[in-house]
Amino acid sequence: QVQLVESGGGWVQAGGSLRLSCAASGRTFSNVAMGWFRQAPGKEREFVAAISWSGGREYYGDSVKGRFTISRDNAKNTVYLQMNSLKPEDTAVYYCAAEPPGSYYHSYKYWGQGTQVTVSS
Repeated sequence: QVQLVESGGGWVQAGGSLRLSCAASGRTFSNVAMGWFRQAPGKEREFVAAISWSGGREYYGDSVKGRFTISRDNAKNTVYLQMNSLKPEDTAVYYCAAEPPGSYYHSYKYWGQGTQVTVSS
């Protein structure tokens, strides 16, 4: 059974940092792209970042460029999201996703359950 499990969420003050992790199990994901999305209450799901299978290409949503960094460790079947200079508007449930059938910015085959990030002003 394929599972994506996020961790590292929590509460932080504005300007602070958090590092999210997404551990994949059930199969290897070292040959597929992975991504992060987020969804705030009352808002649509938003693309945050994606990384190619090799880690050689990274993609970011406009609202997080320059502040967030996505990375992966294929030996550990894990993808990370380093979030710096956090703002209250970054508050959301963050979801890990794996294996996009097409564009990195929309649908993925596998999704995690999400981890809450709350940024206070």
